[in-house]
Amino acid sequence: MYGPERQQEILRLAREGGRVDVLSLAAEFQVTAETIRRDLKALDRAGLLRRVHGGAIPAGSLDFEPDLAERETTAADEKDRIARAALAELPADGTVILDAGSTVARLAAALPLGAELTAVTHSLPTAARLADHPGIQLHLVGGRVRHRTRAAVDAWSLRAYGEIRADVLFLAANGFSAAHGLTTPDLAEAAVKRAAVAAARRVVLLADSAKHGQEHFARFGDLADVDLLITDTGLSPADAAAIEKAGPEVVRA
Repeated sequence: MYGPERQQEILRLAREGGRVDVLSLAAEFQVTAETIRRDLKALDRAGLLRRVHGGAIPAGSLDFEPDLAERETTAADEKDRIARAALAELPADGTVILDAGSTVARLAAALPLGAELTAVTHSLPTAARLADHPGIQLHLVGGRVRHRTRAAVDAWSLRAYGEIRADVLFLAANGFSAAHGLTTPDLAEAAVKRAAVAAARRVVLLADSAKHGQEHFARFGDLADVDLLITDTGLSPADAAAIEKAGPEVVRA
């Protein structure tokens, strides 16, 4: 099969399934993963597909949202490094807000037993990780729970965040860039993230490098709203410098 024929078939599969991944395509077409990556890059440049970590989705799918199980296993090593680096940003005997996100949940799991904090979260997975922690005073924000992310949203959540002031927010995003700011697929989750940003004195964004340049349907802030971005070394020094010009300090773990 010639390259253009293979790319046309990749495009068809992406439109039918909503997503394609590199390894499955390489096996199906009996080519190398690098060949598939070049195909996806060509389709991305043509505006037909949008590359995401490990594969691609049809262009225009700004509301694409992986489920919780997929997010937990994607870029696992990078997320663990980010979570370990984020431990240095914990306030001593202070108050933190933990946003809904797989990397933030890893931070919650990594908290040392000696940590003494007041923690606020609207994420059920994060709350579950902290419920038995001896030094954490845990406050669970309520609301309608989205099945896809297990995060509470809507009026109850917004009201709760409007009534508190925390030292640090550990924030998650599906996409971030200097051009498009902070984005996520769901408007209700975006509203809660926006309220959490307003409730914190300091905002620390935890996001792996695959999310850089990604743009999703609901925009909830600018990079200028972030004090510190902790990401992985997949973000190039040039991109890190561009982000720092937009406002936040960047740590590449």
